[in-house]
This record gives sequence, C-alpha cells and structure tokens, in this order.
Amino acid sequence: ANPNGGDYHGFTNNDRFNFAPLNLYITPWERTNFFAQGLVDITDNVQFYIRGLYNNRKSTNQAAPEPIFIGPGAETGGIADTIVISADNPFNPFGFNIFESQLDIDNGAFMGRRPLEAGPRVFKQDVDTFFVATGLKGEFVAGNRPWYWDANFAYGRNSAEQRKTGALNAKRIKEALGPVDACAALPGCVPLNLFGGQGSGNGTITQEMLNYISFVQNDKSENNLRDFTLNIGGDIADLPAGPLGLAFGYERRELDGFFQPDAVVVAGESNGVPSSPTRGDYDTDEFYAEFNIPVLSGNPGAELLDFSVAARYQDFSTFGSETTSKVGFRYMPNSNLLFRGTFAEGIRAPGIGELFGTQSRFDAVLADPCAVPSPSANCVALGVPSTGFEQINPQISILTGGNPNLQPEESDTLTLGFVYSPGWVDDLSWANQLDFEFTFYDIEVDGAIQALDAQTQLNGCVADPSSGLCSGIVRSPSGAISSFQNTLTNIGGIETDGWDLNIRYTSPQMDWGSLAITWDNSVVGEYVETDPITGTSRDIAGIEENDSAIADFQSNLAAVFQFRNDYRLSWRLRYIGEVTESCSDFLDGTSNSLTALGLCSNPNANEALSTNDLDATMYHDVVVNFPTWKGLEFELGANNLLGEDPPPCLSCSLNGYDPSTYDPEGRFIYARATYRLQ
Repeated sequence: ANPNGGDYHGFTNNDRFNFAPLNLYITPWERTNFFAQGLVDITDNVQFYIRGLYNNRKSTNQAAPEPIFIGPGAETGGIADTIVISADNPFNPFGFNIFESQLDIDNGAFMGRRPLEAGPRVFKQDVDTFFVATGLKGEFVAGNRPWYWDANFAYGRNSAEQRKTGALNAKRIKEALGPVDACAALPGCVPLNLFGGQGSGNGTITQEMLNYISFVQNDKSENNLRDFTLNIGGDIADLPAGPLGLAFGYERRELDGFFQPDAVVVAGESNGVPSSPTRGDYDTDEFYAEFNIPVLSGNPGAELLDFSVAARYQDFSTFGSETTSKVGFRYMPNSNLLFRGTFAEGIRAPGIGELFGTQSRFDAVLADPCAVPSPSANCVALGVPSTGFEQINPQISILTGGNPNLQPEESDTLTLGFVYSPGWVDDLSWANQLDFEFTFYDIEVDGAIQALDAQTQLNGCVADPSSGLCSGIVRSPSGAISSFQNTLTNIGGIETDGWDLNIRYTSPQMDWGSLAITWDNSVVGEYVETDPITGTSRDIAGIEENDSAIADFQSNLAAVFQFRNDYRLSWRLRYIGEVTESCSDFLDGTSNSLTALGLCSNPNANEALSTNDLDATMYHDVVVNFPTWKGLEFELGANNLLGEDPPPCLSCSLNGYDPSTYDPEGRFIYARATYRLQ
C-alpha cells in the first residue's frame, strides 16, 4: 500500500499481464483453388501447352490487446516516448505533468496499460496467388540424332491485403492525454483515462475514448515473377558404354515487389509496429550446360559407371555474376548395389523482401544481463549506472528489415551414399521389393542470410563491448535498452552434416491386397553457425531457440494397405527427438525465475546456464481413401490421431510451444472430395 494513502503499490510480478490466453492457438483459414491445363499438337513434332493456377487464402490471427507504453522509458522509438500526461487531465490524480521532469527522463520512467476494453488485435489476411505458364516443346533431328527442346514463359503474382482491428493511434493518445483545452479543440477528442485499471472489470477506458484513439489498419503487398526459359538436350556422340548426353539452356528471371503500410503507420502515428513503404526489383540472366558421360556398362564388377558434369553462369543486376558447378558419379558393381555421390556449388540470391524490406519492429522476450543491482564493469562501460536497474518489461523492441547490401548465399554440398536392392528378395514369399538407401551429407554455407539471434547478440555485446555486437544497441540514461537494431546480414556461415537412412518395402499381391512400407530416418551430426563479427561458432543441433529447433534425430514410418476392393488405409508415425532450450529469463536472480520456480528440468546454480529438455514427441496420422466413383475421389483422415501434446517450451513466445517443429494440441480431422473430369 502507498504510505501516503491511496491504493498504489510497488510493482510486482503479480501485476504482469498474461497475454497468452488471448492469442489464437490455431489459425483459422479458408482456401479456394482453381487449376487448369491444356495441351495442343501443332505439328507432329511440336506441342503447345498452357496451365494456370489461382489460389485465394483468407485467414485470421489474433493477439492480445495492443499495449500502451508511454513516457521516456517506453523505448518505442516513436511518439509514445514523448507523451506527457497533462496536469489538467481530469483523470490525472497527481496534479502535475507526468513524464515532463528531467528526473523522469533520466530515470527512464514510463507507464504501461493493456487496454482490455479495446479487445484483442485481430489480423485478417486476404491473399491471392496467380500463376500461368505457357510454351512450346518439341523434337528435331540433327546429325541423325534426336534432340529435344522447350521454350517456356511463366508469370506469377502474389498480392495480399491485411486488415487489423484493435490498432491504436499514438498521436491521438498523446492528444487525449495532453491539455484539456487542446483536446477539446480537436474533433472527436476526449480526455483519456489510463488510471484505475479494470476496476470491477469494466475498465476505465470508455467507448468514446476508444473511438478517438483507435483505427483500422490496412496494409498491402505484392510480388511478381516473370520467367523465360529455353532448354535443348540430346546425344552428341556414342561412347563404348553408351551415348554422351548434353543439355544446355538459358533462363531470364525478373522479380519485383512492394509493401504499402497503412497511411497512419507511414506517418509514424501508429502505436504498434512501425514500418514504411518499400519497393524493389532485380533480374538475372543464367546459362547452363550439363553432360552425362557413360564410362563402363555391362562389365564384370562394373555393371555401370557414369559421371555427370554441370555448370551454371548467373548474372544478377544487383550483385554481379557468379558461376557454380556440379560433378557426380554412379557406380554399380552388380545389379543389386549402386554407389553414388555428388559435389555441388550453390548460390541463393536474397529475395525482394530481404533486400528492400523497410525496418519494422517486433517485441522479443529477452533477458538483459545488465539488469542487476550490481552491474559488471562491461555494463557500466556500456552506459548502465553503477547502481544498476531493474528490467521491468521482458519484451524489448527489436528493429529489423532488409539490407540492400546483402550478397548471395554460397554453398558447397557433398553427398555420398548407396542404394542396395537385394536380388534374393525375388525368392521370398513375403516381399516383392526391398530397398535400402543411405546418404551422408556435408553442407557448408558461406554468407547465410539471416539476422543474428537477438539474445546471443545481447549476451555477446555485454561479454565483450568491443566485439562489434553492440553496434545498434542503445541504452537510455537509466541503463535500459532504448533501441536494438537487428537487421538482416550475411552471417559468417553455416556448416552441417549428417546422414539419412531410408528403407522401402513392398509386399507381393495377396488375397486381401498389398502392403507398402516406407521408413525415413534423419540424423544431424552438427549444425554450426559462425558469427560474422567475432568469428565464434556454436553448434545449435538439438537446440531450441527463436521458436524453432533442429532435432538431432527424426524418423517417419509410413504404411499403406491397398485392399482389393479399392479401399486404401495409410498410417504414418512421425518421431521428433529430444531438444534442449535455455531455461534462463529476465527474472534470473529472483524468487520468480524459471529456475527458482522449479520449471527447468536441468537447473544450475548459475541460472543463465539452466536448461530445459523438450521431450521426444511421436505423432500418428491415418487416412482412409474410398473407391473412386464416377470420377469422384473421397478420403477421410486425422493428423495426430492420439492427441499428443507438444512439449512445453519456456523460451518460446506467445503460446508456450514451438509451432515450427511440433503440431498444436489436439487432433486435426479432415475430409476431402476430389472430382476429376473423365
């Protein structure tokens, strides 16, 4: 209680807002899709084709009410940081201008309020995707050898509109909290009451207040692709082991796109995530050639030996030119065993959004290492007062966006493996086919395009202020982070290796039908990311971070029962191995930290080193396909049939689980009908 009277008290964790229940756990959507294609014989050797696709997606997302943070310590980077609550605001109980004094500014004072009266933020998307491809394909004879060619043009467009309700206008919030006379002079303006909270549950923000500070936000975006390709292939000579094959061609790609936020957002008046219009384009010309070179065929100990060689030249309007190559081999000592391998260079150009996307803000849940009563010398050197500070808000605003200086990602990929199809299966009564496929891979990516993990960047900055990781991190006089730049960049690189083992089995035709089994297994040996600034590396295989994880082991087992009466039953088992997350948060050192509350499966006295295991997870999916009737195909299925829950993720944002790795709670039951014109 306030010693001077009233019902105000010092801020505690009991005052924090739990936003998770108001976020949608599963996103509802509706899709409408049309596809058509046609093929016409122009001559005996030339065909014309055309195919088109249209898809419309309507979907909805929901988030908790848009928080109002105002004052010099709000750290929004916008109008909200400059708001002063006027002394003559009729709801200001203190009788003086709040956030106007130098003491408030130096101490980073701020006020936060979740306007539950406004209801949740609702985002409705309406996305149209259109694609059409057309061209000619045919064959001709040159030097008494057949050659094949095709010339193609494709055009694709993706346009999206998003309508957000529950958005707030920071400029109008400032006017409604300012001098009453100034507010009265503005049409529709009424003083805003941020004091008193929800009270009995109805809240102190009236509908009249909401009408003035709220707006409906409409954003638009579009991406276009134009692609022309010409391909020619055939045999150019006969070698002892077979024909020498050649394929070559040309491709021209043009890409452009734009993003147009709502006018209120463009003006910098939005209380939500800031952004500005962006537009960009680039094009590329590419030439390629491929050779298939047979060396041995039908020899003892060498049933087959051939090599493939390919090269591609790419000229980008934004980056200049690059040449990549590929070599591969296949060797069969006998008809049952095939060895194969490839070495390939690759390149991926950044997309329109990665290059030209303007800065936008997202609020990440981060633990500031400097938010302690006795900060380290490094923290003091970064501008944190020696008396320390308390991190009140776990969400730190991160600014990210495109980078026109990005360079393409470059990769080297090595694969080695074998396929074993034993001939002795022919003598078995219970097997018609049995294949074993093993592949080892080693991939190195140089200049991978992504933003650094924000928590890793912050920790690295505090550990070594001279490392360069502090660039873009600005602190207020109170010591709290007031700005955090986390733009896309070409990180130092990624190195990963592992192996895949796949087994295929098909039974012979039996009285009841047949059975086909597929078992795919994937093991990740390492997934090492290298920091471009410090040169330090870390292996994130089996680690959960940024709402995603790369499990060390995953396995999918599928069985398909094809019955003689044309019914088909498919069952699939999906297994995801255990992963580990950091079990540290901004409350480390207090009785409310994750470790102190007993939530970490692997607690450590140094709370920053505590970890939590996300248990291995297994899902079962089933599908029943019914016999086709007059062109109508019908199927009934269920994903996650047994209702397996995803493992709780303490570091994941929003709903406490990793949606990129695991299914949501509950079963997904569906029915599908497909009609094919006869």
